[in-house]
Amino acid sequence: MLRRYPALGLLSLAQALYWSCSIIGIALTGLVGQQLTPWPWLATLPLTCYVLGSAMTTIPASYLMKRVGRRIGFQLGTAVGMLGSIACSFAVYMAQFWMLCAGMMVMGVYTAFGKYYRFAAADAASVEFRAKAISLTLAGGIVGGVTGPEMAKRTHDLFVGHPYMGSYMSLGFVCLLAMLILARLDIPKLSEKEIHDPGRPLRVIMRQPEFLVAVLASMLYYGIMNLMMTSTPLAMRAHDHPFNDAALVLEWHVIGMYAPSFFTGSLVQRFGVLNVILAGIVLLFVC
Repeated sequence: MLRRYPALGLLSLAQALYWSCSIIGIALTGLVGQQLTPWPWLATLPLTCYVLGSAMTTIPASYLMKRVGRRIGFQLGTAVGMLGSIACSFAVYMAQFWMLCAGMMVMGVYTAFGKYYRFAAADAASVEFRAKAISLTLAGGIVGGVTGPEMAKRTHDLFVGHPYMGSYMSLGFVCLLAMLILARLDIPKLSEKEIHDPGRPLRVIMRQPEFLVAVLASMLYYGIMNLMMTSTPLAMRAHDHPFNDAALVLEWHVIGMYAPSFFTGSLVQRFGVLNVILAGIVLLFVC
């Protein structure tokens, strides 16, 4: 399979590294925000900036990669991630809350590019194999869900007097490794005709009931997921659990997110998209 589609292995590795960065940022940033701000109610603002950075860059990232190609676009994304890592590290060193907000917004830009790995996998695969290609790429998140928290546990006290600075610095090395891996990615650029083809107008796509259902379901999912992943480290600290325990909880959360990638494609084919979405909503209520 990987011999036939070598890009899938590279994208799966890039996905693992991307999620390593994401989970480290999510595990740390609420705690660091609480540590740096004199106003406890602003502790999670840096994570909000992280989400905003991703949201604001998602569409521009798509247009950029349409112009320069997936490989260059993804490498630019990892370069931005390294800048975000440096900014967050300096924020911890200098105890600057607003610099942490800015650094996390830059890290969100990297996230926007990383979310396109699954679509690049679809581009690299044949039509009949696209669903499985996306699932296999997403499955790389399992590796990231384990390596990210483990890396955070081993680096959060690396610099005496500056807790968590080492973990933020490790994000830069992860992004650099992802850049080197993505340098080998070979997905043909779009033709001139495809580049200049506007496709269906966005207003036409947005009128489709399927689009509305997908957007509403995503809003529900992301809202609840962000609430849980942001509040868990803070809640566990409030109840005197050590950071390593909080990292372990988030590790299993990410495994739960991506382990089903191996079979969700088959479930969708058998039971339909809406039924799988409803099953996911039920699981969120149970959670």
